[in-house]
Amino acid sequence: MSSIRYEKETVEKMIRLYCRRKHKSAPGELCPRCEATNRYAQEKLDKCPFGDEKGACAECKIHCYKADMRENIRVIMRYAGPRMLLYHPFDYLIHVLKDRK
Repeated sequence: MSSIRYEKETVEKMIRLYCRRKHKSAPGELCPRCEATNRYAQEKLDKCPFGDEKGACAECKIHCYKADMRENIRVIMRYAGPRMLLYHPFDYLIHVLKDRK
């Protein structure tokens, strides 16, 4: 699986986890705000200039997210990141190992 495709799947899982717990969305659905955040994140990953060579977005020197969306995704990741260990342990492990490169 390509790095970008993996990142897209992982960020969507994190957004879904956050939305389900914080916004009480139905399983498999996103509230309008989280749907917009997911769509924005997916578009940014599609346009990432580093392609499959990309590292963690938090460590990137190019900040392609608008300030409000960057803060929104930070809040989501701060909440969902630790919980990924419980809900998606394999993805969590790969994410942690990838960030150490």
